[in-house]
Amino acid sequence: MLAYARGDAAAFDLLYARHEAGLYRFVRRLLGAPLAAQADEVFQEAWLRIVAHRARFAPRAASWKTWAFTIAHNLAMDRLRVSGREVALEQEDGDDPLDWLVAHQHDAAPSSEDQAFWRAAGAQLLHCLEDLPPPQRAAFLLHHEDGASVEDLAQRLALPFETAKSRLRYALKKLRGCMGAYLAPLEAAR
Repeated sequence: MLAYARGDAAAFDLLYARHEAGLYRFVRRLLGAPLAAQADEVFQEAWLRIVAHRARFAPRAASWKTWAFTIAHNLAMDRLRVSGREVALEQEDGDDPLDWLVAHQHDAAPSSEDQAFWRAAGAQLLHCLEDLPPPQRAAFLLHHEDGASVEDLAQRLALPFETAKSRLRYALKKLRGCMGAYLAPLEAAR
């Protein structure tokens, strides 16, 4: 990014190639199915902002990936607000993050039946993600797709630490409930 900010166009090509898929996937999942058609537009707008503000990037303040994902997050949240899909959060107590899913994985090479089972579970997880309120979905995706710590979540989302922690905990609890309800009958049938 620093090379690109100094005028090296080839550096931008490399930066884009490395981060295009992850940034698009983040925007797409954050917007969810109802706004999927707008993912391309938000993704392109994020890259336009990255280009326009390249001189503002400061590696001491945040990594490039943190900076870019924050830009994309803010644009996606703006789009969700405009669409009327933003909702308020209620207070809940959370559980451990998706430990149950790891416990159900098999160490041996999966059979075609197992592959079909986990492919369906993956599709269900995407459905469960789309059902999360956007602020919780953003916290989950930043944490699990981008590897952001809770402290980093708070900084990126401009939230108090406890609020960021709560959003992540709520998201995990809801995903665990959604996936648990889906996997229990399937596990019993296997």
